[in-house]
Amino acid sequence: MAIFGLFSKQYKDDLSRGLERTKDSVVKRLSRAIMGKSHVDDEVLDNLEEALISSDVGVNTTLRIIDRIQDRVVHDKFMNTEELNRILREEISALLEENKSENDADFSSPLPQKPYVIMVVGVNGVGKTTTIGKLAWQFKKGNKRVILGAADTFRAAAIDQLSIWAERVGVPIVKQQMGSDPASVAFDTVTSAKSNQFDVVIVDTAGRLHNKANLMSELSKIKRVIQKVIPDAPHEVLLVLDGSTGQNAFEQARQFTEATQVNALAITKLDGTAKGGVVIGISDQFKIPVKYIGIGEKLEDLQIFDKNEFVETLFSS
Repeated sequence: MAIFGLFSKQYKDDLSRGLERTKDSVVKRLSRAIMGKSHVDDEVLDNLEEALISSDVGVNTTLRIIDRIQDRVVHDKFMNTEELNRILREEISALLEENKSENDADFSSPLPQKPYVIMVVGVNGVGKTTTIGKLAWQFKKGNKRVILGAADTFRAAAIDQLSIWAERVGVPIVKQQMGSDPASVAFDTVTSAKSNQFDVVIVDTAGRLHNKANLMSELSKIKRVIQKVIPDAPHEVLLVLDGSTGQNAFEQARQFTEATQVNALAITKLDGTAKGGVVIGISDQFKIPVKYIGIGEKLEDLQIFDKNEFVETLFSS
């Protein structure tokens, strides 16, 4: 995977900066877990389990990780604590590998379809609109022609915010008045994209969870009208989650994966939290690949997720 020049130093530095709070928290907890120990025993594994759960990795995923490490301890007969960090990184990377995205290329790589349609879902306040704006900028920077669709018509603020991002990034936007049919906006957007040979279509949707049945019906309708224009679209249903909410992000993921066929995740606001372990837990529990992570306010701080760099950064002392 070629991301920004095969993981440039700048990419790694930005990732380290963005994960600093989580990294500090994880390293401190792991240090306490093995303090005074020369080899990995049951007490070390118990302490490690507590450290991972406290880092919002989640109980089920933590138990899977501990089981894998325990198997290796039994197999190797003796494992010292200096090896534990390496083994931990390997096992977490292996877990994330199980949920690898089908389209892991960078923003400048050829797209699998044209136009490539991304339908973005997620509750209000998670950084959904900002993520769409940054995605548009990254794709445009990668020489892609991008068009936005403001299909969150239930809030005037959502339409206005997306319009501001479209102007800032310099891409066209399809919008209607507040209260318009969201599916109609989506239909107009993909129709325009197809007839004008755009490369990428990003469609915003309403971020409501108060009634799951209505949400499911609305998202299904949007998908159906998109498919009238492009039968195999949307190619990506991207769920945006706020990483700083920790376990609450798990519940949001559960609600949206029940309401629609999410096949990619974007986890935002990782720079402002010590709860970055949710990236590992959510990917593992829902079997959906994390495709993008947000590690800061700048446009370039929305990055394509690479599991190896993420794990290496998170668990490096």
